[in-house]
Amino acid sequence: MTPLITIQNLCMDFEGKRVLNNISFSLAEAEIVGIIGRSGAGKTVLMHLIRGVDEPPTSGSIIYHIARCETCDYVDVQSKAGSACPHCGGVLQPQDVDLWAPDNEALKRRIMNRTAIMFQRSFALYGNDRVIENVLHALDDINYPSEKAVNRAADLLDEVRLSHRMMHIARDLSGGEKQRVVLARQLAREPYLLLADEPTGTLDPETAGVVHKMLKGSVESGEMGMIVTSHFSSVIEDVADRAILLADGAITAIGTPKEVIETFMKDYSDVEQFEQVKLGEKILMARDIEKRYISVDRGVVRAVNGVTFDVSRGEIFGIIGKSGAGKTTLSRIIAGVVEPTAGEMAMKVGDEWIDMTKPGIEFRGRAKSYIGLLHQEYDLYPHRTVIDNLTDAIGLEFPKELAVRKAVVTLKMAGFTEEKSREILDRLPGHLSEGERHRVAMAQVLIREPSLVILDEPTGTIDPITKIDVKHSILHAREGIDETFVIVSHDMEFVRDICDRVALMRGGKIIEIGETSAVLAHLTEDERQVMDQPGSQPGQ
Repeated sequence: MTPLITIQNLCMDFEGKRVLNNISFSLAEAEIVGIIGRSGAGKTVLMHLIRGVDEPPTSGSIIYHIARCETCDYVDVQSKAGSACPHCGGVLQPQDVDLWAPDNEALKRRIMNRTAIMFQRSFALYGNDRVIENVLHALDDINYPSEKAVNRAADLLDEVRLSHRMMHIARDLSGGEKQRVVLARQLAREPYLLLADEPTGTLDPETAGVVHKMLKGSVESGEMGMIVTSHFSSVIEDVADRAILLADGAITAIGTPKEVIETFMKDYSDVEQFEQVKLGEKILMARDIEKRYISVDRGVVRAVNGVTFDVSRGEIFGIIGKSGAGKTTLSRIIAGVVEPTAGEMAMKVGDEWIDMTKPGIEFRGRAKSYIGLLHQEYDLYPHRTVIDNLTDAIGLEFPKELAVRKAVVTLKMAGFTEEKSREILDRLPGHLSEGERHRVAMAQVLIREPSLVILDEPTGTIDPITKIDVKHSILHAREGIDETFVIVSHDMEFVRDICDRVALMRGGKIIEIGETSAVLAHLTEDERQVMDQPGSQPGQ
């Protein structure tokens, strides 16, 4: 196989701390290498270096093996060397390029134009434009012939199975549909290297399986290589030809996906026991809640359609369902971010029931101050440290000592150890892994001391071992400070382990509601296949 990239002794330091240490491996044309590891292992930093973005490495090299046209500077994979340039007819010549060498800056830009990256939890779409317009923008970026662009965009949407959504407004799509539009936009670049960083962490298993097949099919159809990172063994097993285990910034294993996954999962255990908690009084009541949108393309869209439920103090209440079922819209209604079209919703604050369907500081505004929401597309202030992000969330000035104490306690609740909590306080979000940023965002919600916490896909970018820490932190918060949670998730194992009751949604409606085991026991075989999160345990 012809090599595509070779990474040699790559090291990366942030603020004196080594986050990548002597990374060396190669990727061939038409090969898929999977990188698995815990949150904070260095996967995202490595992907950014390979892509050529952010800061240069501290030492080491990333060599791209290319074929270059010296007449027009078109670049392609090295196996095309000796053939005619598709742009000007010149002859493509083989060349090895050190991506981060200062004298290769012009070539670096051309190489980057032929690579693409899918970031985790970032949909990067023109929200007010139609789906096909989003793909047309990507084609325009590479100067694709305008007279052929519409047909090419339609072909790409066929590839990602979104032809039936091409005229929809992008912001109205579900998370899974948005991710497929992102994939179509990346494929429009005609890359010879695709970097997929946790591409399906927040998708339901059925949609994730569709995206996995598309990623693999995109590689098999040409010379494109791919590097995919994930916390989940199923992603690596489904997609990768070879696998790498990254731990604390170093490669600890390279081999077949099965071999590497077995090594990764050997530390997977969950032995801590929690007592059964007696739930308190009802603190949230919803009756016949509806949310309707008017869409130019689809007319009236019933995102939430006649939903009724209660949540008790100290309860961990789950909302489950496929992408597009209405879970996120419902969670935003509960949080007071979205106003329902019809129905009744009230939250108990102290001894009073507050009507959340009415605007104003005495109604929804008052209740919102006691509700915390961590949604899928969360964000942190990129130029503020972790402790500043946390204390700014409270909006109060604390003495330094008290601020540090409060921040450390809250970070521990979000799944960090005390040592790690103190270590990251003065770091910027960009120097954390995506999983670490997600937990800081969760701490940003918890530090406000809400009475009700809503977590939308809390485990999407968290590895199975860290997921245990987060699960335990939620259970400790419930036991220690009488916290109440609403958890929206595709992760059936997480829901099964942590939720007292769940509501199953489909098409904007609650199909079934009750004790978690009872609802999951009544899932159809098709629903089990669609919703049972793969890859979180060995052999699954």
